[in-house]
Amino acid sequence: MKLTDLLPLEKWKAFEKDVTRISSLDANVFNMDGIRITDYKNWANRLCPAIKATDKGQSYICAVAHMNLAAQAKQTGKSLIEECDAGLLKIVIPIFVKDEFLGAFGACGLLLAEGEIDPFLINMTTGIDEQEIERLSTDISTMTSDKAQSVATYIEEKIGEIISNFVKST
Repeated sequence: MKLTDLLPLEKWKAFEKDVTRISSLDANVFNMDGIRITDYKNWANRLCPAIKATDKGQSYICAVAHMNLAAQAKQTGKSLIEECDAGLLKIVIPIFVKDEFLGAFGACGLLLAEGEIDPFLINMTTGIDEQEIERLSTDISTMTSDKAQSVATYIEEKIGEIISNFVKST
């Protein structure tokens, strides 16, 4: 079974846009291999595209964060709210139909209210100058832990509806 068995790509994309609209986070649906299933992209800040533009940033910060959190979510069956190595908020919600793991919904790119960017680690990983990292980080919005939990709950409920509708139709 695949995610597109639950919803067509355009409806997944509309869901991603909805989560971005309510949260300002970069929202994406990932298959069980950790690959985005739509072409939707809406950066939550100016730093993330700079990090992802480097091979090491994409591989050692972004992909690692998603794969680790998605693996934990798959194993526990529970949503996670954590920070990536760069210091940015990452929400991951596993998508299961019965006991079958199909992928995960991820949303990221803001700072938790009590969090901070790690310019040293970003520089060491990507080679981006620390002053440039600071410049790109100056206007990153924050989100409280309570708001992050509220966003995670919203995503969980919508995924629950999608799965419920799918199960009823089969």
